[in-house]
Amino acid sequence: MALEDKPARVERSAGLLVHLFTASGAAVALLALYAAIESDFPRCFAWLGLALFIDGVDGTLARFARVSETASAIDGVILDLVIDFLTYVLVPIIAIWRSDLMPAQASFWLGLLVIVASALYFSDTRMKTGDYWFRGFPALWNVLALYFFVLRPPGWLCAALLVLGSGAMFAPIVFVHPMRVKKMRWLNIAASLAFLALSTVAILQELEVDLWVKIGFFAVAVYFLGLPFLRHSPWADR
Repeated sequence: MALEDKPARVERSAGLLVHLFTASGAAVALLALYAAIESDFPRCFAWLGLALFIDGVDGTLARFARVSETASAIDGVILDLVIDFLTYVLVPIIAIWRSDLMPAQASFWLGLLVIVASALYFSDTRMKTGDYWFRGFPALWNVLALYFFVLRPPGWLCAALLVLGSGAMFAPIVFVHPMRVKKMRWLNIAASLAFLALSTVAILQELEVDLWVKIGFFAVAVYFLGLPFLRHSPWADR
């Protein structure tokens, strides 16, 4: 009997290990938060980059390990959302607040707006479409914050984008999920890898980047912002 139960134990252990891997993102979030509080922004974004990597691969691992069957006592979707809220929302907002991007009082109150709006967005059951596009701005505050630190827009523009992004989470628009949307998947993954490469360079340059890095960030932004217009185009179906 023990031999017959061994495959089930192995599968259960694999499922639990995937959940543990996902949960490690919480520890990474805390390290990023410490760095943000200390105004060590390159290190903060380095930790957030690691969290983004974990978030990018844990779903694939979870599907491979069939965690909903082998480790069903832990809800992987809820676990993922909890950690995403920390790394996509809370830590980036703290980083913006601790920076000199805009007056501290303005960033504090705008941060409250972002946190409340994001909490509603994360609990919205309509967050994704049937073909895995995000409905509304997908609360990528970690990405937007990195753009703020790299491109250094004026404070009024940072404030306006925070307000705009908070409203855009509930707007009738869509944003691509690079790993799940089938259309143009390899191009989307390539653009995501380009963003990760640019982010690595920016962190190594202490966020004081060369002009070509800024151009690269701008090009990636144009690509992803333009994708919703191609969602139903014949070209995107090829």
